[in-house]
Amino acid sequence: MVYEGIGSRSGDWAGKTCGEVREIGERDGSILVVPVGSVEQHGHHLPVATDTILVDAAANLAVERVEDEIPILTTPPIWSGFSPHHTSFGGTITLEFDVAMDVLESVANSALENGFDALVLLNGHGGNGALISAAVSTIGVEHPDVEVLGLTYFELAAGFVDEIRDSDVGGMAHGGEFETSLLLHLRPGLVDEDAIEATPLEEPYDLGTTDLLESGPLSVYREFEEYSHSGAIGRPELATAEKGAEIYERLGDELEALMNQIHERNA
Repeated sequence: MVYEGIGSRSGDWAGKTCGEVREIGERDGSILVVPVGSVEQHGHHLPVATDTILVDAAANLAVERVEDEIPILTTPPIWSGFSPHHTSFGGTITLEFDVAMDVLESVANSALENGFDALVLLNGHGGNGALISAAVSTIGVEHPDVEVLGLTYFELAAGFVDEIRDSDVGGMAHGGEFETSLLLHLRPGLVDEDAIEATPLEEPYDLGTTDLLESGPLSVYREFEEYSHSGAIGRPELATAEKGAEIYERLGDELEALMNQIHERNA
């Protein structure tokens, strides 16, 4: 059996020689995508690396869509993020917030030595949102000649997901219909459909988060066990591989458009 893991895709930084990385980085309008995930519980039916697996897939999809036309690479994913609210369930590996910031800044500082014109921090975990926003600013200040951007990939689905979902708002929360559908499409062997158990999302504040794709303006800290006894929230039982395939391709359309726009602005 031939191992085809890290570095096996054409747009993967890890599979390039140092000279190839620098050659791509020094081309006009070059883009570096850094996927940022987490390792945290996702209920009894999804793996703890769900966020990292999905954001890595999204990053590579973005690169695959445009690499024939523009200079672009994606790094291996930063696999641990900020997830202290999940630790009571077990299986979670979290960084302290300041350590996670140091990691993002150190990765950016070293990677940008290769001449890239734009850096995209592509986030796959809701708890990383503030971290990514802060890192965009600190890295941007440190690298004024580079356009630094941050994006949570699943938020790109907000404009089209109602055409695909069967659940009401709240059904695509943590480990719900959205993430389970994507994994059924991308990595079905990692989904234990017999172990699906989730709790409906009940947010007492009208301004709080109501869904994975509908984060309200109000932030509230709670241990995750206050939301769910299983660790999953939403309607994962409604997930299908077919929905995951459609979500994935539609996300690819959004990412392709964004990468082309970033390239055009920086070429």
